[in-house]
Amino acid sequence: MKVVIALGSNLGDRTATLDSAVASLRKIIDVEKVSTYIETAPVGGPEQPDYLNAVLIGESELEPIQLLFAMQEIELLAGRERIERWGARTLDLDLIVAGDTEMDTELLTLPHPRAHERRFVLDPWLEIDPGAFLPGKGEVRLLP
Repeated sequence: MKVVIALGSNLGDRTATLDSAVASLRKIIDVEKVSTYIETAPVGGPEQPDYLNAVLIGESELEPIQLLFAMQEIELLAGRERIERWGARTLDLDLIVAGDTEMDTELLTLPHPRAHERRFVLDPWLEIDPGAFLPGKGEVRLLP
């Protein structure tokens, strides 16, 4: 199943953290494309440093929940602490799309409920997949 994963980091060596996350994701999914890293201002939440963001596209045989748990383990290995909602973090991995799966559970909502509102997801995604499609929302487009 095709998966789209958004990556972000705004603490520590952001580039090294994203490089390491991509390497870790390669161990669990077949990574096809990784966008360039872009610097973005934080959206919402407390005052914090700018982010380095990217989007990765790959193929996974894992069920979405299994993939989510594996991604959370990668975050923990990168020093992620979940102290404050939308707070600064060493690594943030968000599962944006998992095939055509649409689900809304306590653990996971697919497609990601705010992906279509976030330039830091849309810009790098469209860079590597100009025909990107978000189930339930349609063709991915840049925000004005």
